[in-house]
Amino acid sequence: MTLGFSVDDLLPKARGGGVLKMGLVKLDEDEWLQPDPELAAREAGFAAYPQGIQISPEGEAPGAELAAMLGLSGGLAEAARAHHEDMCLLTLREGDDQYRLVGAAVAWPSDWTPADKLGLPLRALHAPIQGYEEQLASGVDHFMAKLKAGAIYGRCNWFIAATGERRWVAEPPAQAFAHVTPDNAAETLFVRSERQTLRRLPETGAILFTIGIYVSPLGELSRDNVERLAGAMRTLLDGEGDRRGAGAYAEALVAYAEKSS
Repeated sequence: MTLGFSVDDLLPKARGGGVLKMGLVKLDEDEWLQPDPELAAREAGFAAYPQGIQISPEGEAPGAELAAMLGLSGGLAEAARAHHEDMCLLTLREGDDQYRLVGAAVAWPSDWTPADKLGLPLRALHAPIQGYEEQLASGVDHFMAKLKAGAIYGRCNWFIAATGERRWVAEPPAQAFAHVTPDNAAETLFVRSERQTLRRLPETGAILFTIGIYVSPLGELSRDNVERLAGAMRTLLDGEGDRRGAGAYAEALVAYAEKSS
């Protein structure tokens, strides 16, 4: 099983709710990064959000290695500008047991601020994610420790947003989704998917985490995917609803799915 480069392609492979899982699939080199990035959109994204580039001294050498690996001069920022994916670098300091964020070039973050995360270890980075520490942290730490250079792994997720903008800052759900009804859900609910990959750089040993952002209005998705999302709403309301704000839009999404089936 591989990962595509659109919300419709990614949704069937993403977790719909329940226990947190990494859900990784192995990718070939030609499946790693989107082959046809919109470079003008990338440049505009970084111009609008220059604070998305945050690099510590520890991130300089891995950033230069990454750029060279991609046939570029410069470092992490140049690599991210030349590709669709936002890019983050993580390294393991001597004596540490967790990788920590040492560089981020992120034009389209999903409700996080790179400056607030730089230097944090993995568990602190994921602290806002409900259930991460209990269900996933040990598995992630083990995977990162064992990841070999040359291997590429990918996974994906999804969120429901009230905007189609690629850089997303979540508002309080009751406010963000106040205008959503079953009749307008096709145009007012947006499905946001992150296509994430992990790869160890062979020289520095740093781990590169890429995040490809894809956004689609609910009404442009396949019927199967609309039904898949409607089914997931019940799971979210029973576990992750508070974090994802599902209570503010779930009824409208389910009603739209029933109406359009």
